Amino acid sequence: MLLIRGQQEEEDHVNKDQMAGKWHEFAGKVKAKWGDLTDDEMTEAEGHMEELAGKIQAKYGGTKEQILKDMNSL
Repeated sequence: MLLIRGQQEEEDHVNKDQMAGKWHEFAGKVKAKWGDLTDDEMTEAEGHMEELAGKIQAKYGGTKEQILKDMNSL
């Protein structure tokens, strides 16, 4: 059982690393499209698409739905 738990912990660590890497890649694309976003705003919203869409909406206007659609196409 300990072997299985160790394997699961290792898989969880890899998944978190992969998710973090994907977020950083995505954040770079977001900043390229909406360049006025600050690093602090990106850090505050990290991993939370709705929150990030709200920050973009506050700076650029538009609807949250359209922003989320644009974000999904990156």
